[in-house]
Amino acid sequence: MDYWGLLTNYFCCFVSRGLKPVPDEEVIELYGGTQHIPLYQMSDFYGKGPSLKQFMDIFSLPEMTLLSSVIDYFITHNIEFDQVHLYKDISDAIRDVHVKGVMYKWIEKDMEQYILHGDEIYAVLNRLVNHKKKLFLITNSPFSFVDKGMKHMVGKNWRDLFDMVIVQADKPNFFTDRRKPFRKLDDKGSLQWDKINQLEKGKIYKEGNLFDFLRLTGWRGSKVLYFGDHLYSDLADLMLRHGWRTGAIVPELETEIRIINTEQYMHSLTWQQALTGLLERMQMYQDAESKQVLLEWMKERQEIRSLTKNLFNPQFGSIFRTFHNPTYFSRRLVRFSDIYMASISCLLNYDVNFTFYPRRTPLQHEAPLWMDQLCTGCMKTPFLEEMVHIR
Repeated sequence: MDYWGLLTNYFCCFVSRGLKPVPDEEVIELYGGTQHIPLYQMSDFYGKGPSLKQFMDIFSLPEMTLLSSVIDYFITHNIEFDQVHLYKDISDAIRDVHVKGVMYKWIEKDMEQYILHGDEIYAVLNRLVNHKKKLFLITNSPFSFVDKGMKHMVGKNWRDLFDMVIVQADKPNFFTDRRKPFRKLDDKGSLQWDKINQLEKGKIYKEGNLFDFLRLTGWRGSKVLYFGDHLYSDLADLMLRHGWRTGAIVPELETEIRIINTEQYMHSLTWQQALTGLLERMQMYQDAESKQVLLEWMKERQEIRSLTKNLFNPQFGSIFRTFHNPTYFSRRLVRFSDIYMASISCLLNYDVNFTFYPRRTPLQHEAPLWMDQLCTGCMKTPFLEEMVHIR
């Protein structure tokens, strides 16, 4: 299917063919007149399915852009193409850019443009080391790129901060495949032939697997907190198979938090919740005048829902919600991470021994008390005065 867009298990509001939006009616017709995506078309555990693939990390942005642009070019110029072949060719080309090191060479030529200085990152790492925490780095990138990047971000002595550094780890296979042994690199990045019987501080290792890592370090279970920016490649196996604590890095969170703290967002959400409560309570009145009022409230509620969504992104809305429902990404995020944040530097706001407690969120049969209070006027809210006329 030559459609690309943001989907949950129910459609979000934007699907495109190439670079052009596809009307909701057409998308619904393609799925047999329903907004539901059948389970067999959904992605598997690692975000890949027979019909849909989840784009889950920062690398997905250029990949989606390239796919959409090529499809748009083919359609505009009436070039026939098989969608499966096109997707495979573009995916292979992107993979080759990584595997052959082309991307790394481009970035290394202009570190200032592509990689930020990490004063706060250094502060976090140094603070943890000073509190006797053991730090390790597991990355799929080659040593030359990691070394130049970390020197640019953290400083020339970055390796002193880590007890273990593992490059070209081949995640997520690193977490499940027992066959690849660790290999040691010298300071120039050349492979050594030694059999690895211990992981030494200050040394660089390539490939390997988590099972040998656990055996050689003894770092197991909930004593380990591992941060990553990809839910599947970094976090899923570690949480579900090995019981590590996991932290997800979601850069978009910074923008989303800024938006939900604006007066416009809080006003829209509060009024939307009030309208929802009114509709639930007043729907039993079926006289002509009441029906007209209910229709006006329903229309206004839908307008506010769209307005609230568009505050985040006019096409996709929030990456965490599709209207009132959590997105598929949001549900996976909660499933595979104990904590999530916009940047590792957020830890500077907390003491090293700070405990994050889980929040109790109401289930469907546990009606939130505040909604009843809000709709009956018993709870003080910033905009309650504007709602007095509806009581």
